Amino acid sequence: MAGRQPPVGVFALQGDVREHLAVLTSLGADARPVRRPEELDEVAGIVIPGGESSVMDKLSRLFGLREPLRQRIAAGMPVYGTCAGLIMLAESVRDGIAGQHTLGGLDIVARRNAFGTQSDSFETELSIPELGEPPVHAVFIRAPVVEEVGSDVTVLARLPGGDIVAVEQGALLATAFHPEIAHEDRFHRRFLAHVAALA
Repeated sequence: MAGRQPPVGVFALQGDVREHLAVLTSLGADARPVRRPEELDEVAGIVIPGGESSVMDKLSRLFGLREPLRQRIAAGMPVYGTCAGLIMLAESVRDGIAGQHTLGGLDIVARRNAFGTQSDSFETELSIPELGEPPVHAVFIRAPVVEEVGSDVTVLARLPGGDIVAVEQGALLATAFHPEIAHEDRFHRRFLAHVAALA
């Protein structure tokens, strides 16, 4: 990437952290794992990976990251959430476990495990005009869907049946699928562009 960009982080308490760090590093980013509030203070944007959203919620509170993350998101920090990360960014979640909280920021309603169990995982090609050609190879693993969007949310991708699986609102980006395991870096590039725009 041109010029020196500020460091970015990957929420590293749970989920496919290494895969996101690898993609970001391959794009020239100074990418770091974030497990503590002081590490969050050092980054200009963060990726919230796929994993288990209820566990991420519990660990974020245990490690004192929840409130600092909420404050940074509310203040406009760029964030990219994949799968469980999408759930964590949603203002509201359906089918969450008892007591589950989100970080919020994205004006969406998400549904957990919308396609069933791990054995119901699937892959497909998605045409996303904002990313150009070729189509995005999307890997869905116990994926959520977005069931409602607010007026400020841009829908980037839908499945053929109409389910919303990628959204953007300002500097917040979220996908129900996993580009990081499909050798697809255009969403990470888009996230880094949001970071660069605020640098």
